[in-house]
Amino acid sequence: MRQSYQKSVQNPTRACLKSKTTESVRISDFPLQPRSIDATGLTLGAIANLALKTLYVHGTLLGHEIADILKLPYATVVDEVLEHLRRERLVEVKGATSVSKAAYRYAMLQKGRARARELMRQNQYVGPAPVPLATYAARVSAQALSGQTISDESLRRALAPLVLNDALINQLGPAFNSGKAVFIFGNVGNGKTTIAESLGTILPGAIWIPHALDADGQIIRLYDPAHHHAVEAKAAPERTTGALRYLPSQGEQFDQRWVLIQRPLIEVGGELTLKNLNAVFDPVTKFYEAPFQLKANGGVFLVDDLGRQRIRPHTLLNRWIVPLEKHIDHLTLAGGQKIDVPFDVLVIFATNLNPEDLVDEAYLRRIRYKINVPDPTWDEYREIFKREAAKRNIPYSEEGLQHLIAEYYKKPGRPARGCHPRDLLEGLAHLARFRGIAPKMSKEMIDLACLPYFLKTQGE
Repeated sequence: MRQSYQKSVQNPTRACLKSKTTESVRISDFPLQPRSIDATGLTLGAIANLALKTLYVHGTLLGHEIADILKLPYATVVDEVLEHLRRERLVEVKGATSVSKAAYRYAMLQKGRARARELMRQNQYVGPAPVPLATYAARVSAQALSGQTISDESLRRALAPLVLNDALINQLGPAFNSGKAVFIFGNVGNGKTTIAESLGTILPGAIWIPHALDADGQIIRLYDPAHHHAVEAKAAPERTTGALRYLPSQGEQFDQRWVLIQRPLIEVGGELTLKNLNAVFDPVTKFYEAPFQLKANGGVFLVDDLGRQRIRPHTLLNRWIVPLEKHIDHLTLAGGQKIDVPFDVLVIFATNLNPEDLVDEAYLRRIRYKINVPDPTWDEYREIFKREAAKRNIPYSEEGLQHLIAEYYKKPGRPARGCHPRDLLEGLAHLARFRGIAPKMSKEMIDLACLPYFLKTQGE
């Protein structure tokens, strides 16, 4: 049965949690600490099973240590869960470090150990309690990327290390603000990837994501420190993002199953396959890892070097038709179960191939913005060269640059690329270090730096 979150998006406050009490999370705020088991959106049995597996893996633990691992409050949730396990004769108290119940030391009984082994055969997930998929979907809607705006000033500041003309920047700004898919194409070495990556540094605000999701009893691990950068509350630059107040005020407690992160930038290249775009099931642990695009929710998903993947671009883009248009992604779990998950992602396709050679007109229509990053003009090339020389403390020489352009570009009919100044000056610096001399843009050293860098073309 497909689990849909569309009603959650339309009415996130009502659908956010299964509980109908006033303790439900307010989607317009940060995730509030649950004050009851119902307010977690999980059942007593589900939390008890997770607590039992936690004891099985970690051994004897204090009550507050179990709460810390589950990221649930001891007083309002975990205490009741542990009492339930005691009544069922699955665990027992083996002493205490103080009179507080949170300091009781819990150990498993034989019946509990047998039950835990059975649970571990079903799945070996141990860690923060998951958040229901509907709750997550509602929060994605509340902190949507489409509600954010990148200003002309912030975009120019992010792209300042690059030498780009105004016409290009004036295309990039509206494209990024649209929330629609973007095709960035052009010759290799002109900064397509760097442009897309720069966007990740200026995405406004921060977002909350859960450590893990509960999708009809299946666990999907979402938070990934390799791709998600946690934000300390005191380090966050703002307290709101759009209408969303995402930081607690003094005395307020947030639900620790969630992590406040920078809006993500997730980049994939030639290694991307269709399998990577589905929930990845581990047959040993028997739970799932979220696919790249789910981890990218609220941020940017950069598909770099499109056309170099092991799957045809037509097949890859066909996978994106529904998510790009409906903002819903369909995932298939190991048993064939289908689930709907939110898709709030700015997808950027970068390629050095002609888009018309990759896909037909129907697909290009669905990708609203198609932006060409051109080769640098000679004035732009000169500016790049000056900047790169200054970075390496190499004295700039106009005479040396004119020799380079005349001999290695105009004579062989070679086009300029934005990466050439960096690469050539690095080679020049390596040559100078080998010779034990100061690097300089002399004709001799430019010739020697160009020799191993450029492939000879016909006529050279």
